[in-house]
Amino acid sequence: MASHTDKLGFHSKTIHSGQVEEAAGSITTPIFQTSTFAFKDANHGADLFAQKTEGYIYTRMGNPTTKALEENVAVLENGCGALATSSGMAAVTTVYMTFLGQELHMVSTDCLYGPSRVVMERDFSRFGVEYSYVNTSNIEEVEQSFKPNTRLLFIETPANPTIVLTDIEACADIAHEHGALLAVDNTFMSPYLQRPLDLGADIVVHSMTKFINGHSDVVAGMIVCKDESVFKQIRAVLHYMGGTIDPHQAWLVQRGLKTLPLRMDRCQDNALKLAKFLEDHSKVNWVKYPGLRSHPQYELAKRQMDGPGALLSFGVKGGLDAGRTIMNTVSLATLAVSLGGIETLIQHPASMTHAAMSNEESEKAGITDDLVRLSVGCEDFKDLKEDLEQALSTL
Repeated sequence: MASHTDKLGFHSKTIHSGQVEEAAGSITTPIFQTSTFAFKDANHGADLFAQKTEGYIYTRMGNPTTKALEENVAVLENGCGALATSSGMAAVTTVYMTFLGQELHMVSTDCLYGPSRVVMERDFSRFGVEYSYVNTSNIEEVEQSFKPNTRLLFIETPANPTIVLTDIEACADIAHEHGALLAVDNTFMSPYLQRPLDLGADIVVHSMTKFINGHSDVVAGMIVCKDESVFKQIRAVLHYMGGTIDPHQAWLVQRGLKTLPLRMDRCQDNALKLAKFLEDHSKVNWVKYPGLRSHPQYELAKRQMDGPGALLSFGVKGGLDAGRTIMNTVSLATLAVSLGGIETLIQHPASMTHAAMSNEESEKAGITDDLVRLSVGCEDFKDLKEDLEQALSTL
């Protein structure tokens, strides 16, 4: 996507990309709270529907506020275009709907965001879509899972909630060799820390509910494409299926996006310090965080990411009961699902976000009963450490 901000640094792009020229001179994008748009004349309306000219018809099909957000994220991800959706799951299911159908096959990460997997196993399967969930951190396993009818490789890296990484560049090579597309859920990293399109991916999806918005007050999603033909295919499906974003929702997300680098730097710094603290704690069995040298994919993290992020998982001695004690004892961290806000959130995936998975599937994906996931926020590190320390002392 060509932009006047192309030569700027990331912080500057975040602030200045996707601005709408507005007659009154507003320095922030206005909220175009309208369902439909007036045509100049009959020919103008006909040209818009025939896509002979650019403009707006109906907010489900496009809106200036929404477009400003889409252009902003597309620039940050180095994509040709982006499509804002009503939720992260609307982004995921739109990608599924565009490229998968009866007797077509998808390969995906076994440890995937729970609903992204459940909607495939429970709903898309009813229409004849085939799928294989594999350990995508094992590239040989990815290669072996491809079939003649595979059309999509859908990965999440880092994985939720095990923080296992997948080599994006290697997956892109495999997908393209087999005539398939690679889609990457980049929610955990945001474009500030990871840009999958630069590594060969065709599609990036985000739950903008998380880091891009960053304030736990909006539900939204985004699809970013590398190639114009892929973008047009997805856009057509999204507009007819109707999972598009509301302009007020889009305005809130763009407001949050402006501070993305500042928030990520702060919460990432906290996360690294907490990971080191937990790794040395006598009540903790293990810690998974890409910024630790003990992480099995530490070198891959340095190669494909610009930082380790703000998500970490750890296993407490005492298993499920100990994990529940921790979550019920913390006072600063909030017991809640989701992630990516300015506040620290703690949750237990096995009994919450991934509870729909069978015991066998959970075990295979590494979602153990002792696993506690922490989305680290922007509080003072001292306060976060003391909160976890007092909770661990109760075990």
